Amino acid sequence: MKLLVRNLDRSTTEKELGELFQKFGAVQYCTITMDPTTGLSKGFGFVEMPRAGDAKAAVKNLNDSTVGGNRIRVKKAAEEKA
Repeated sequence: MKLLVRNLDRSTTEKELGELFQKFGAVQYCTITMDPTTGLSKGFGFVEMPRAGDAKAAVKNLNDSTVGGNRIRVKKAAEEKA
């Protein structure tokens, strides 16, 4: 299940994001979206967790929690349209 993580502190790394979600199960990958012009974080990213139950537990426990001084929002990512 692909999750969208919003309102990340701009200094949060992909490694830190992955470690945060690994507390709830396996993480297939995580990525933080970067601004191509500045090279800085846009403040959101995606985490892919192969087991839906683990992903749901992560959403329940991490949504509206404070990470790096910011209250993050976590939800299931919208399906990409072909």
